[in-house]
Amino acid sequence: MAIHTQQSFSGFIASQPQLTYTENGDARLFVKVGKEHFRQEQDGSFTELEPTFHNLVAFKAAAEQGHARLSKGDRFIAEGFVREYTYERDGQTIKGEEFTARRIGHDMARTRYEVDRTPRGKTAEREAVSRDASAFDLPTQSRSGAASPGMGI
Repeated sequence: MAIHTQQSFSGFIASQPQLTYTENGDARLFVKVGKEHFRQEQDGSFTELEPTFHNLVAFKAAAEQGHARLSKGDRFIAEGFVREYTYERDGQTIKGEEFTARRIGHDMARTRYEVDRTPRGKTAEREAVSRDASAFDLPTQSRSGAASPGMGI
């Protein structure tokens, strides 16, 4: 079976996250994000260039969790896709793009934090038990009785 992959985006949260709701009542997160850029010089060193800024949105649970956990300045990693769009402003058609995050969280390489592994519900409790289980049970050997027959040549 093929590995399912999506686009990713890493950077920093450049604005305070805003949580709104769609007409259907779904949570929608909007945040400006920054992407740092570097140029490698001939001597092997790197020169930091100006960051670029982009729109990031998330919906439903990803939006609620992102709003609850992310703040301006945080380093993040998101999985999702780029969506291009157009809109009208003062008679002009404006083109834009945004990264739609299906999953978003802190960048572990750049963030210090503690993990709370307390299960959130019944499904989470089953998953926690599953994670604690060994991949397989080692065979046990009985000390009583005859030894296993060896294989002869």
